[in-house]
Amino acid sequence: MVLSKTASDSDVSFHSTFASRYVRAPLPRFKMPEISIPKEAAYQIINDELMLDGNPRLNLASFVTTWMEPECDKLIMAAVNKNYVDMDEYPVTTELQNRCVNIIAHLFNAPLGDSETAIGVGTVGSSEAIMLAGLAFKRKWQNKRKAEGKPYDKPNIVTGANVQVCWEKFARYFEVELKEVKLRDGYYVMDPAKAVEMVDENTICVAAILGSTLNGEFEDVKLLNDLLIEKNKKTGWDTPIHVDAASGGFIAPFIYPELEWDFRLPLVKSINVSGHKYGLVYAGIGWVIWRSKEDLPEELIFHINYLGADQPTFTLNFSKGSSQVIAQYYQLIRLGYEGYRNIMENCRDNMLVLKQGLEKTGRFNIVSKDNGVPLVAFSLKDNSCHNEFEISEMLRRFGWIVPAYTMPPDAEHVTVLRVVIREDFSRTLAERLVLDIEKVLHELDTLPSKVSAKISVVEEKEKNGTTLVTKKSALETQREITTVWRKFVLERKKMNGVC
Repeated sequence: MVLSKTASDSDVSFHSTFASRYVRAPLPRFKMPEISIPKEAAYQIINDELMLDGNPRLNLASFVTTWMEPECDKLIMAAVNKNYVDMDEYPVTTELQNRCVNIIAHLFNAPLGDSETAIGVGTVGSSEAIMLAGLAFKRKWQNKRKAEGKPYDKPNIVTGANVQVCWEKFARYFEVELKEVKLRDGYYVMDPAKAVEMVDENTICVAAILGSTLNGEFEDVKLLNDLLIEKNKKTGWDTPIHVDAASGGFIAPFIYPELEWDFRLPLVKSINVSGHKYGLVYAGIGWVIWRSKEDLPEELIFHINYLGADQPTFTLNFSKGSSQVIAQYYQLIRLGYEGYRNIMENCRDNMLVLKQGLEKTGRFNIVSKDNGVPLVAFSLKDNSCHNEFEISEMLRRFGWIVPAYTMPPDAEHVTVLRVVIREDFSRTLAERLVLDIEKVLHELDTLPSKVSAKISVVEEKEKNGTTLVTKKSALETQREITTVWRKFVLERKKMNGVC
């Protein structure tokens, strides 16, 4: 199965203006060239193509860190040739990872003794971390069911419909039924009461999200814990909780320290967090921490003996770079609690600036919450003439990448735009974005309202002389409308002489 998709199949070779100083013949696009080319030409060809990528700093769709201090960049480049898995050769890098695990475990209030070390591991991101945590829950549940002589072939996991796609991957790849709590209008996170209702004897865990991808909201882990304790007492089960803190794990401890969501709650057995999000490291690092040794089945752990000490390892992949682990340790000791708190407070303040600016336009409903991941999710109060997809498309002319998307079931009729506030998104940029959104709104106001005649919501098909009427979904209709108006706007640009 071909998973890649090319931008254009019209040409089997590519050309570079400046590289022609070194190479006159075009290079094949999808095959390895027969001969070598000068290093200057290879660099120029790739550099020219990369210029068409978006600016990472203006990519407001992503939670992933896009800026680090030059000193950390130096450390990253110095370790870029180190393979983390070679623990014998790079024992200090392994030690730095262990320090990170223990620092994060204490940050999440793991119940550790004075001389007790934390149980956790660095991963390539929260997706791998969730896979590992899920495997631990599944294996522990299976072991218990086997010991009780009960069936262990139909495990399930309870989540909200707002979970990131990695949970769906875990369920499909490792044959676990995914039971999703549906959303509803005005409530875009998992309802703890409904989640507990869906728990049965085959539930390996309930997954709570600390910082929904959709609107940044923290789910009520404390309420979920309390309700689940009651159900466990009534049923005799011991259904645990995993907290997906990919986005919120490096936020809540610093600006919401009183919020109980972590290992202070007895049913929380594992937590994942993305170091490359608000852990402030470039893409490629995540962490998963377990409450205790008992929560990670020993048979899942491989042991490596080097330098006279036992080094346990539990990962899905083998080779990976050391740079991100080193960068995470740099941020933890460089910033400390004070530094992280200052950055998270600043992100929250800039989020409020953007939110207030959007509210002043009088055109938007704010879907996100003030307490949570620093982002602003918003939708048009009136989208009868123009919609959020059009705003997203037109903002790209100013360099901004602002995603528009529909909510999951049962709130698919709600479309929102989302702006993620990262460390490198300043107050000045927030104010500039509001101005550009106002320009887009003004331009859309000058365009005629969308005409339903342009889109055939009902598609007629002739079959055996009978007319079949196929109704399209709201999302399909909305996307068709966006496509038509995108073409309209482009044609209008041409007529106005805009290049």
